[in-house]
Amino acid sequence: MLESSVKGQNSRRSRACWPGFVLLTEGRDQMFHTILFDLDGTLTDSREGIVNSVKYTIEKLGGTMPDAQTLLKFIGPPLQESFMEHCGYSREQAVEGVRVFREHYVPVGQYENEAAPGMRDVLERLKARGYTLALASSKPEELCVSICRRFGFTPFLSAVTGSPAGADWEKADVIREAMRRLRLTDADKPTVLMVGDRKYDVLGAQECGLACVGVEFFGYAAPGELAEAGAAAVVRTAEELEQFILNH
Repeated sequence: MLESSVKGQNSRRSRACWPGFVLLTEGRDQMFHTILFDLDGTLTDSREGIVNSVKYTIEKLGGTMPDAQTLLKFIGPPLQESFMEHCGYSREQAVEGVRVFREHYVPVGQYENEAAPGMRDVLERLKARGYTLALASSKPEELCVSICRRFGFTPFLSAVTGSPAGADWEKADVIREAMRRLRLTDADKPTVLMVGDRKYDVLGAQECGLACVGVEFFGYAAPGELAEAGAAAVVRTAEELEQFILNH
């Protein structure tokens, strides 16, 4: 529930006046000033590149190929965890799976990717209004930097934070590092909002004491996943996301 992720605020949920929202409308006495964005499924549609790289990995290392819907579950959470959960790999096999995945993803898969409709414009407008924007993704940081530069997101981001080389950080680790780079403290948490497309974004934000808005741009999350995890709002378009931010 959001009540536990926004420290010290007594709030209740109610239906908003535009489609797609379940959000907080009472009890907030501070507006959001800093917005942390996930990358895959939030700023970009990375389905093709990630799915093709997972298939490449399984074809090379062996194992049962997951069905199409299960392959989508690799978008969002740490790869090592996904290989263990969906392919039955041991921890050692999953570590090798991540290496092989990147063998394909770095030169090929990262370019099988598209910007989420409207999101670059949203970043530009929010930046112009004085919001501090940053990326917080579990993807390797060098890839985050490359992809953000390619799609023109970089000028609007005060920090581009991903997992260190050779690591596969949990979402909460990435969020903490993004906040450290932005010099944010516990006192700033009520003014920081996470935006992501999977429950891992919501739960990672909650672990750090932040609220999270869930986006359903591409249908990567299972139906109801974001709301059940405790998202402050669930939106379906870039325009709905922008309106939520401007009104909270």
